[in-house]
Amino acid sequence: MSNIPALKPQQVVRILVFGFVEVRQRGSHKQFRHEYGRTTVPFHKGRDISPTLLQKIASDIDLTVKEMLESRSGLTNLAMDERKRLS
Repeated sequence: MSNIPALKPQQVVRILVFGFVEVRQRGSHKQFRHEYGRTTVPFHKGRDISPTLLQKIASDIDLTVKEMLESRSGLTNLAMDERKRLS
């Protein structure tokens, strides 16, 4: 578990944006739904999502943490490709 990074809430939301819909927010907790599951992401400014909570979020959406992190790098590559295309 020590190789799992702590992520910012914004990074987790960017991963969930593809395929998930934010259905509500109560205070600083955003809830996302998908046909395969739902999860809640705490969105406290200045606080990271711990590796343990990241595992729980991945479990809620039927992914492994590794798959979540791979999709994060895929999103980065997609954004870079889009910037190149627009240049």
